[in-house]
Amino acid sequence: MKDPLPSIDLLADADEVVARIRELSERDFREARAARLEGVQRVLEETGTDALVLSLGADLPWLTGYEAMPLERLTALVVARGATPVLLVPELEAPRVRPDDDLFSLRPWAEGSDPYELVAQLLGKAGSVAVSDRMWATALLEIQRRSPGAAFSAASSLLARLRGQKDAVELLLLARAAHITDIVAEEILSGALRLAGREEREVSADISARLVAHGLQRVNFAIVGSGPNSASPHHEPGARVISSGDPVVLDFGGVYGLGEEPGYCSDTTRTVVVEEIPDGFIELYHALHVAQAAARREASSTISGAALDAVARDAIEAAGFGQYFIHRTGHGIGLEEHEEPYVASGNKVALGPYAAFSIEPGIYIPGRFGARIEDICIAGEHHAVSINRSSRDMVIV
Repeated sequence: MKDPLPSIDLLADADEVVARIRELSERDFREARAARLEGVQRVLEETGTDALVLSLGADLPWLTGYEAMPLERLTALVVARGATPVLLVPELEAPRVRPDDDLFSLRPWAEGSDPYELVAQLLGKAGSVAVSDRMWATALLEIQRRSPGAAFSAASSLLARLRGQKDAVELLLLARAAHITDIVAEEILSGALRLAGREEREVSADISARLVAHGLQRVNFAIVGSGPNSASPHHEPGARVISSGDPVVLDFGGVYGLGEEPGYCSDTTRTVVVEEIPDGFIELYHALHVAQAAARREASSTISGAALDAVARDAIEAAGFGQYFIHRTGHGIGLEEHEEPYVASGNKVALGPYAAFSIEPGIYIPGRFGARIEDICIAGEHHAVSINRSSRDMVIV
């Protein structure tokens, strides 16, 4: 790569991002993981935590490049303070792991043996252990039973800040995922992807197929909510036929990655109107457009999630739609669709440099219609940049 960390303004340039991604090598990914492990060891030392046990969820691939299958057989990365991490995997899963002796020791366990006893041996006399938030309760209970003297806590209390500040590799993959998703958004806004006369689920399937055709590895979701269904933020696309006069909320995203490397997520929402604008919708959309733009202008590394949430919320309340904004303004994004940092009233902590997060206020009037505008943004010191670039104006299709 040309620079350790790309300018956030560069991330909005699709051609430049593609050029930078072409320069990425296996060494770049390994060096990124090594730096993350160094950060984890530093946090263990600073907090006095003796060990970390990571299982299912994004923490494991973030540190090792290996994503465990959600099986009843235990996979666990044990990171003891000051020691080389050990990755325990079922023997039948070992061929899926790319070994990296410089980062972790791979230890397959045989069918019929007790992997929880192996974890206990690695933990030794650890007094404080942080475990994956996504670890199955059955696994945690087995580990606790074998380490009765240890106090257990959630790994997110240690890792959220580290994972929230994206490195150069992550930023480039996030930007590419966003730019691919924008291609489909632009096809919708231009009318190239037809809505009128089609079922919501048919349009959802079309969006999903196009996302993969344009370069995403897989699709995570493709929400299509038309007419009164647009007032349901997480509407499941169904058999309703999209008709003239319908506002349509389209929220979709997927995963972009390179080769065997873990992929990074995209997420964007655009709202369009089919053929005719219903009464009252212009006022609603204008209020939403103003609020989302205000939040994007105020976003930076130094603003807290709560303060940024208030920017969008205050604007919507001032326009008289406050009771219809029923969710937080945004969420972090990376290996997971939703992760730290959250742009929500409860997050009083600054977002931090190179944080990736959505800004997606919405207004939903039950039984009538709703709208949402969503962009993924990257925080710089003094400003943030949206890596989604499709039009946010109200479009009639």
